[in-house]
Amino acid sequence: MVRPARFGFHPEAARSNAFATAGEADLGTVTREFDRLAARLDDCGVEVLVLDELPDPPKPDSIFPNNWLSLHADGTMVLYPMATAARRLERDPAAVTALLERAGFVVRRVVDLTGQERDGRFLEGTGSLVLDRPLRRAFASRSARTDAAAVCAFDEALGYSTFQFDAADRSGRAIYHTNVLLTLGTGFAILCSDTVPPGQRAALIDQIASTGRELIAVGYEQLRQFACNLIELDGTAGPVLALSAAARRSFEPRQVRALEQFGTLVEADIPTIEAVGGGSVRCMIAEVHLPRR
Repeated sequence: MVRPARFGFHPEAARSNAFATAGEADLGTVTREFDRLAARLDDCGVEVLVLDELPDPPKPDSIFPNNWLSLHADGTMVLYPMATAARRLERDPAAVTALLERAGFVVRRVVDLTGQERDGRFLEGTGSLVLDRPLRRAFASRSARTDAAAVCAFDEALGYSTFQFDAADRSGRAIYHTNVLLTLGTGFAILCSDTVPPGQRAALIDQIASTGRELIAVGYEQLRQFACNLIELDGTAGPVLALSAAARRSFEPRQVRALEQFGTLVEADIPTIEAVGGGSVRCMIAEVHLPRR
């Protein structure tokens, strides 16, 4: 996780992110929201590594490191092409590597996809790609931030097979990141199929069903509350399903019961981060799958 020093509304990014709304974001408030989530995870035995952002140059979205970085079980670090110049400044593999090495993790190789930016192709990490790591499969909804050719470059470099599809909001605007409409846990998936064109919907659901996961369907209003933007993590007492308080409130009782079969729900209230930044808990976490020394 990255504790921000300059969090704020990012107008250029907001042009493709309908979840972000212009407004003031007091840094003290944002820091308290960030620390609240980190503390909740730590209380459940999740190992939390925090990188403190340097204030200059300004990086309004640095709280969302999963967009520029992913870490894999074979020791691979992947660096991703970002759609805006301000977000490219977030990439700091040296600082992340130092933090990981102090915690005993090993980075064995770096796959750098950032050259795609020169051709106007973007792929924003595990925002764009929802990874099924055990099966080396992924799901990606195409958008201005998720380019089909860049997805293919990822597949070739990592040995993945990605199912690509389209998704849009009620106005017909492309959903900016796949991880706001789809979550994959070990034994479950959460999907807002209302965003997917009818001609593609059955194929996507079939692809998810073929993994053996229990599908939890949510509606568009739940998606707006980040119901699909949660993440399964390892806690000392078993799996932890981390989500925002807004996402937790959006679930119906039967959906909560279904999720509780797969882990302990751990929520944190992060309204400023969600409203101004346009992302939620899953976006704030770059999960570590690296081997240890």
